[in-house]
Amino acid sequence: MPIKELTKAEETVMQLLWQLKEAMVKDIIEQMPEPKPAYNTVSTVVRVLESKGFIDHKPYGSSHMYFPLISEAQYKKFTFDKMMSGYFSNSYQSLVSFIANEKKLDIQQLDELTQLIDDLKRKKK
Repeated sequence: MPIKELTKAEETVMQLLWQLKEAMVKDIIEQMPEPKPAYNTVSTVVRVLESKGFIDHKPYGSSHMYFPLISEAQYKKFTFDKMMSGYFSNSYQSLVSFIANEKKLDIQQLDELTQLIDDLKRKKK
């Protein structure tokens, strides 16, 4: 099943599940900041994530223990690839230029970026 984009609420729950490895709905809610959403709200988000193929569950008494099927790394790659193609025409030069200009990187940060590139070049040789 191909990875689908998540809503903000779905992404919040997934980030907590990636951190917790497995959890019941009540465990997810406990990790959320105040004001905490209603149990039914989180339960609905969890069921949507399950229908999208992001998570699965195992029975645990009268409840369910949920766990990720899609890793955080897989979702990061999906969102990064989507951003690269949608906003930067798959040009890493455009991406780095955007970051350097938009985030107003100072000379030290640009030097660190250059050092990182040089290190990566050496590893490729």
